[in-house]
Amino acid sequence: MHVMNQKVERETGRKAQLSNIAAGKAVSDIIRTTLGPRSMLKMILDPMGGIVMTNDGNSILREVDVSHPAAKSMIELSRAQEEEVGDGTTSVIVLAGEYLVLAEPLLERQVHPTVICNGYLKALDDAVKTLNDMAVPIDLTDSEKLCSLVQSCTGTKFISRFSQLMVELALDAVKTVHIEDGGRAEIDIKRYAKVEKIPGGEVEDSRVLKGVMFNKDVTHPKMRRKIHNPRVLLLDCTLEYKKGESQTNIEISDEKAWEELLRQEEEAIKQVCEEIIACKPDLVITEKGVADLAQHYLAKANISVIRRIRKTDNNRIARATGATIVHRTAEIQEKDIGTQCGLFEVAKIGDEYFTWMVDCESPKACTILLRGASKDVLNEIERNLGDAMNVVRTIYQDPRVVPGGGAAEMTIAHKLIEGSKRQEPIIAGAYRAAGAALEVIPRTLLENCGADIIRVLTQLRAKHAGGANPSWGIDGEKGVLADMSVLGVWEPISVKAQTIKTAVESAAMLLRIDEIVSGTHKPEKKRTANPANVPDDEQGA
Repeated sequence: MHVMNQKVERETGRKAQLSNIAAGKAVSDIIRTTLGPRSMLKMILDPMGGIVMTNDGNSILREVDVSHPAAKSMIELSRAQEEEVGDGTTSVIVLAGEYLVLAEPLLERQVHPTVICNGYLKALDDAVKTLNDMAVPIDLTDSEKLCSLVQSCTGTKFISRFSQLMVELALDAVKTVHIEDGGRAEIDIKRYAKVEKIPGGEVEDSRVLKGVMFNKDVTHPKMRRKIHNPRVLLLDCTLEYKKGESQTNIEISDEKAWEELLRQEEEAIKQVCEEIIACKPDLVITEKGVADLAQHYLAKANISVIRRIRKTDNNRIARATGATIVHRTAEIQEKDIGTQCGLFEVAKIGDEYFTWMVDCESPKACTILLRGASKDVLNEIERNLGDAMNVVRTIYQDPRVVPGGGAAEMTIAHKLIEGSKRQEPIIAGAYRAAGAALEVIPRTLLENCGADIIRVLTQLRAKHAGGANPSWGIDGEKGVLADMSVLGVWEPISVKAQTIKTAVESAAMLLRIDEIVSGTHKPEKKRTANPANVPDDEQGA
């Protein structure tokens, strides 16, 4: 007797677990070569025909089209990591893949998946404890230490050549948008640190502006294009006559009434302009349109106007200049005018006009101007810079660090392998495997720089024996052992902890799956596909 639809594909029990493990391993193998300072780039053609060149784990997996459900769930991991802490997207996939691979021999020895998961989760608690014991607090005012920290993030990226410059850009941008609000640090990079990419120039020309910049020009050629210490007024209402919401028909019997109608429209615009001119701004920026007549009145009053600006840009200008966005011109007050901008200037870069509002007193928003040879290079620099800024933000929120270069992983691995002897016999194997899996990070670092893997790893294990030298790891450039505290390779603890937690929890979840059912929904048959009422099976369907 068939209960389920015959066309449904089912994988049950051991087969489903092994297929999940194979899928996880395949995904982690895709991006394994992109870990560490000697990493390779991947070139991916997206469906639109564009090219993505990157070694950022999340960006690669975002573009890869995957059909296996377990592989899809792995790809979600790197997205979660990217959104949560911004770095470690490659490590989390490599680690999760390794946890799955090491569960395979345990499954073959008939260990129940729940037991393996219990062992993994117990090991996770101890790993986080060890991480907290290893962590070193960092002084946020020591910019040299912060620089070396962010450099360990950018050193593995495409921009490692310009590492120093990028680190300074990231630190500058985060310090600018950092606000203390009632004892809570708020760092909103997404909203208030905008990246403007302009092809051309050199990467060294990139900088963080003390203010904002956007791709607009003044609306009237006679308006001033350079104003020192401008008084800025921000609006989000139109400077045109009010149109009805829906279509309105007006029937006019004599032309006097028509002239009266036009006059009233002009009056309305004149009224709005007088309300604006009364508060003596030098610059008016609005999110909506500006009528020609309004431009004429404002140009006569020597006021520059910029129209149809994005809401997000308007919010940034408000933060940078201290202005308030006004919704109706009748409600403009003196305190709504922004006076913190030092210089307003419209300049032409390439063949487009850009408006700069710079030299602000204490801008709480900024624009990062990136220059570079081509679009692809700029996109990659923007991705890497985003990671660097996220690392700085993460440190500001939890100012503790652990040694990088596989040192923290090796220390935890040693602790867990030692600790497995004291665990209950039933979970000891899984607990030990959870420790051994962490060695994949130093091993991959060695693989990617072509070193003698077995010899160097054995030396590293010997260094860590008995819990000694917790800061020794792999120098990813040369493929030799090195003391990370001397090299200055540190990573924020929240990135490390998040990586290990996400990897273990997702591996535990995938191992618990014992049945995969695909094709539960029938595809909708198109009516037109069957011209005569021929039964489907006769059509060869």
